[in-house]
Amino acid sequence: MQKIGIIGAGQMGNGIAHVFALSGYDVILNDINQGNLEIALSKIEKNLNRQVTKNKISESDRDQAIKRITLSGDMADLSDCDLIIEAATENEELKKKIFTALNDIVKEGAILATNTSSISITRLASITNHPENFIGLHFMNPVPVMTLVELIRGIATSEKTFSTIEEVVKKIGKTSASSEDFPAFIVNRILLPMINEAVYTLYEGVGSVQSIDTSMRLGANHPMGPLQLADFIGLDTCLSIMQVLFEGLGDSKYRPCPLLVKYVEAGWVGRKAGRGFYDYRGDEPVPTR
Repeated sequence: MQKIGIIGAGQMGNGIAHVFALSGYDVILNDINQGNLEIALSKIEKNLNRQVTKNKISESDRDQAIKRITLSGDMADLSDCDLIIEAATENEELKKKIFTALNDIVKEGAILATNTSSISITRLASITNHPENFIGLHFMNPVPVMTLVELIRGIATSEKTFSTIEEVVKKIGKTSASSEDFPAFIVNRILLPMINEAVYTLYEGVGSVQSIDTSMRLGANHPMGPLQLADFIGLDTCLSIMQVLFEGLGDSKYRPCPLLVKYVEAGWVGRKAGRGFYDYRGDEPVPTR
């Protein structure tokens, strides 16, 4: 396995391209938007430079990694990839559309993976011609920094596919954790209800944005507060995962907080939009409630 295709040049896609290229793999980063590709390459270069500055990699490592990345606006360019990782927006219909298109493109024996943070691997695999070659490969954000990767088998995923990807994860310097194919898997099954509860705590007036985040940072020793973390993840992504949990498990404890819904409706989806539970448009983030 040498050539890796990545579909989606957003925050997750460019991070995945970064770690694979740095580990010696040839990478084709694909996106339908040329502007996204240019922004992604710029971010990858910036993050590699940061690693050079911190003496984590050499300048030669950085230069070689950049050379291994090819930008592509045509999905047909992925036809000779050994592994294709879909890292598009957390939208099931979009992901199904991508995998349907890949059926006519992928080479025999190629492995297809999705970076979904919550959607059924079995359902997505059923769209493909070879569900036995399909797996969930869920990286944590930011990908170059976080060491965990969740590996999720669909009902049809073969042992060969699982063991091959398990080995790939080791080669890129990550640690894998195996999860069964249930809504939101392990990390987000635990993390997102906590974030949702923090939003309820704000919604019900128990505490302000500042007091909630300070309480969890200093009282639970979390590196960042849950509302700050929600802004970092993206409130739209948080809402999407909560909806998958609520619909998939049918338990009222997973009901998305109405205030979370309202923020997403307003387009205040976190850092990427300039506003979420904090306003990021000034020199320092300021709580919006």
